[in-house]
Amino acid sequence: MAENNNNSDLKKELKLFDVYAVATGAMFSSGFFLLPGLAAANTGPSVFLAYFLSGIVVLPTMFAVAELSPAMPKAGGTYYIIDRALGPLVGTVGGYGSWLALVLKSAFALIGMGAYLGLLWQVNITAVAIILTIAFGIINIIGAKETALFQRILVSAIVVIMTFYIVQGVADLLSIGLLDLQSERFTPFLTDGVRGLFSTVGMVFVSYAGLTKVASIAEEVENPDRNIPLGMFLSIATAIVVYSVGVFIMVSVLDASAFWDDLTPVATAGKQFLDFLPGQIGLILVAIAAVSAFASTGNAGILSASRYPFAMSRDKLISPKFNEIGKRGTPTYSIIWTVGIMIFILLVFNVADVAKLASGFQLLLFALLNLAVIVMRESHIEEYDPAFKTPLYPWMPIAGFISSVYLIYGIGFISIFFTLIISAFAVGWYYYYVYEKVDREGAIFHVHERLGRRKDSGLEHEMRGILREKGLRDEDPYEAVAGRAVVFDIDNPALGYQDIVKKASDSFAEKLEMDKKTIYESFSEERHLGAISTGPHTALKHIRVEKDVASEMVLVRIKGGLQAGKEHFEDIEGQDRPDNRKLYAMIFLVSSEDQASQHLRFLAHIVEMADSKQFINQWREAENEAELRHLILRDERFISFTIRTDNAARTMIGKQIKEVDLPENCLITILIREGDIKIPRGSTQLKEGDELLIVGEVDAINELKEREN
Repeated sequence: MAENNNNSDLKKELKLFDVYAVATGAMFSSGFFLLPGLAAANTGPSVFLAYFLSGIVVLPTMFAVAELSPAMPKAGGTYYIIDRALGPLVGTVGGYGSWLALVLKSAFALIGMGAYLGLLWQVNITAVAIILTIAFGIINIIGAKETALFQRILVSAIVVIMTFYIVQGVADLLSIGLLDLQSERFTPFLTDGVRGLFSTVGMVFVSYAGLTKVASIAEEVENPDRNIPLGMFLSIATAIVVYSVGVFIMVSVLDASAFWDDLTPVATAGKQFLDFLPGQIGLILVAIAAVSAFASTGNAGILSASRYPFAMSRDKLISPKFNEIGKRGTPTYSIIWTVGIMIFILLVFNVADVAKLASGFQLLLFALLNLAVIVMRESHIEEYDPAFKTPLYPWMPIAGFISSVYLIYGIGFISIFFTLIISAFAVGWYYYYVYEKVDREGAIFHVHERLGRRKDSGLEHEMRGILREKGLRDEDPYEAVAGRAVVFDIDNPALGYQDIVKKASDSFAEKLEMDKKTIYESFSEERHLGAISTGPHTALKHIRVEKDVASEMVLVRIKGGLQAGKEHFEDIEGQDRPDNRKLYAMIFLVSSEDQASQHLRFLAHIVEMADSKQFINQWREAENEAELRHLILRDERFISFTIRTDNAARTMIGKQIKEVDLPENCLITILIREGDIKIPRGSTQLKEGDELLIVGEVDAINELKEREN
């Protein structure tokens, strides 16, 4: 199993717009600014339909990445996903192939800038590409945040100029009546029949391939559950519109013979309807958009590609040097090697020809990503907790797998042969270098386990670690559960471990209206005998029940400490049971089986919180039950105050709780009156001296804090 080295963790600095910028920037380059004319030679005026259909065909893979990447937000993206789903052998193939395919695509994008720069100046294309590669490499080393800012600028320029281009193009077509598929420009619509159309779909399909590269930076994305799927959806919508409508405009305004041989079709078409702009402004705008597109693909390519060797190194698939984080918080060594390989390719190979060979491997990766969704779902790993789920499962990923395999056969023997060569090298490397270094086997062995064979238990532990890193979701009612937790402050050295378990079980039974013996036996049966060790002096015990109940907690402070041995802790593969130690804190959690994923997120959050160095000291020093509850709440999600005549809460005196003006999404969970804890009800009348614990959404709690001030 991969080591969790905190020194190799990447900073979470990327937001929604950064995800959108990386995904969009990785798509717009040769697919739009060079390829349309060449694609039109295959199918004729229907080329715009080929672009649209390609966008539809890529949707299953987009859904797959939108599910898998936020659920496993680790550097390396497609490599990490494929490795954990299908095992390290397939992961090694995917890692090397993804790295090389993206390096080739990025180098090709920088070469492609020459065709548009040549519209304005005479330049040495290779020299410009090498200079830009070095420049983008330096930006990437400086920081992911700075790289993303540069990416934002480039993508903003592309989207703004292309929006203007498309609006003006459509307006011009409307004015001269060319929006007619029956016109001579669109006759014959399919020059090579349906076969030619679908052949072209495969040809332009890779124009959307950059969409999935956002997975490689998932570890650096804030709130990946929301930002990755939403960023990808916005990006694919942008791409489908720009590709389809933009190519439709080119078909409408350009003669077929000229269009098919044109390597700058966007600029050539723009001359037809941007001539109202003074001088060469129209041409300059198109050139700026094209240069920005190629630059954004190159920049996003280095950002994404460098995360593959970084992630592979972290998993011991290649030298540990690639796993090093520089002073700026970026994988410097990995970036330098990625840039170096790009420069070598630019100097030695015909980049345009070599880059085309990588399309076969890209389609293979798409097929494996769709297969990975099926494997992760069917593995039934409880810790696999995707916020977004692929619709129409399993038919959507099955369709994505079949379409990707079908398109591989349509790209030609040379590309398939190149894919086989890289795969053979990766397999050889795995058995030469990797085989003795890793012991994980992938989620596919959990599917095997359902058939009566072995599984990779270590993956469950790794997925649990991912849950800890991701934290709670906004909709999780953790604060409400923690706020109403029953607290036992025990100062009786005669009580033993099982006595405390029984005391907690009795409390749950009363609250959940369940049988005491049933709950106690559930806590005590073999698979729950061990508590999770969450720190040197803290243990967490948890069960799920079949009854449909809300989650509940019991918090136990053992003032004098309780001696606990190895037999009291859960036996987790990859972790030794702790030696004898004194427990000062025990946290119990009960949830419904129907809320299994939420239950695991609660557990992960409690473990993360209790692992902090200051937790147990604050726990032991807490003056009362309220302070104990406060310790397990998120600071930004609760507020506690006492109603007095000299503070802002004085307006609550004499009111029933249902009459109190609280911000929306707030809840009074605990009322302490004269030292006694009361369960607040709508009819409860508030008095001076009452202490309230209120939980809620961050904005609502901030509003309450402002009122108190």
